[in-house]
Amino acid sequence: MVVKTITLRLAGTLLCIGLLSPRVFAQGLVDDSKATLTLRNFFFERHFTAPDAPQGQAREWTQSFIFDLRSGFTSGTVGIGADVLGKYAVKLDGGAGRYGALLLPKDGDGDPAGSFGRLGVALKAKISATELKVGEWMPNLPIITADDFRALPQTFEGTQLSSQDVKYWTLFAGQFNKTSLRNDSSMEDLAFGSARSDAFNYLGADYRSASKNSTFRLWSGQLKDIYQQHYVGLNQRWSLSPSVALNTNLGYFWGKDDGAAKAGRLDNRTASLMVGLGVDQHTFSLGWQQVSGETGWMRVSGTGGIYLANNTFNHAFDNPGERSWQLRYDLDFAGYGVPGLSLMTRYVHGDDVRLQRVEDGSEWVRESELGYVVQSGRLKNLAVRWRNASVRRGFNSADYDENRMIISYPLGIL
Repeated sequence: MVVKTITLRLAGTLLCIGLLSPRVFAQGLVDDSKATLTLRNFFFERHFTAPDAPQGQAREWTQSFIFDLRSGFTSGTVGIGADVLGKYAVKLDGGAGRYGALLLPKDGDGDPAGSFGRLGVALKAKISATELKVGEWMPNLPIITADDFRALPQTFEGTQLSSQDVKYWTLFAGQFNKTSLRNDSSMEDLAFGSARSDAFNYLGADYRSASKNSTFRLWSGQLKDIYQQHYVGLNQRWSLSPSVALNTNLGYFWGKDDGAAKAGRLDNRTASLMVGLGVDQHTFSLGWQQVSGETGWMRVSGTGGIYLANNTFNHAFDNPGERSWQLRYDLDFAGYGVPGLSLMTRYVHGDDVRLQRVEDGSEWVRESELGYVVQSGRLKNLAVRWRNASVRRGFNSADYDENRMIISYPLGIL
């Protein structure tokens, strides 16, 4: 209710400024605006390999249209602007017997929907380097991250205040109240498993050094009456020579249940480390992750986990007690005369998983991605990505092999 009230007030202010002073209103607002229409074609096929799997195959194919408009700000002491995110997907293939790729929602009859989408608007106001945003958008924060691994991106509705007025620092405070999942057009309450909440509150502070080689992050979040979680992270880059660089990303999460504890008692500590050595066009990376405490890593249901070292396209290795490691290799073919072509392959193994009726479960994921981005001409920025993966778990029947083909073409409108 508070979010809607503030949104209406900002909308009224925006309209009044436009009526009273059209030229001032347009200056900066339009000149600094950027708009892109991305055409995303997504094919997803998964084969379940376990003998007792309830389903043999999941296959869906969609064509998506994602319109992203980010305005500038009106001139004056208080700048006003608006961001618009329109998303729409059409089913090209996929029936009830092959549902399970999560590209599409289900209709009332149980079949995948023929199409779905929504329009999200975020109004914003800016004074100096401090910005207030109210509405719907895609957050990318250490403790809450929108999932964009399917046909359409996940979005959240809420309010955020961010500031860069303090040199080297970016400060955040905000609240999200609703979310639209990656395969749904409606807004829903925030959830953790079956427990529901109407508020995710957060504070954050990022420090980036003058050289931009060091970033320190300190964040805290609360999914009201379910859990509270804190995060401290450090990203450091060392240039060892003109062609050699070392990157480290260290993070630590800790949290527990909150308020009414709708999801029961929670207790988690998760450490995460990724080290990457870049040599010319090659990057060799090693990841390590340890989940401690009585429960697994905590996140709002449906969100991504990109701030965990061993989070992959398929899994985050975040079960209770799980210890995991990763070997990864990236290759940029520009060094071999093919700019735009890239390869990534990784293997992640986890063990010591502790679940109900599981004492020492183990699992592994192997993933590869071959991608190419057109560098020039009429099809410049057209991107083609092929992802291949195998997932094996020793404690359930969720083993599978899969392929994803993603073709994206961003059309610049403004």
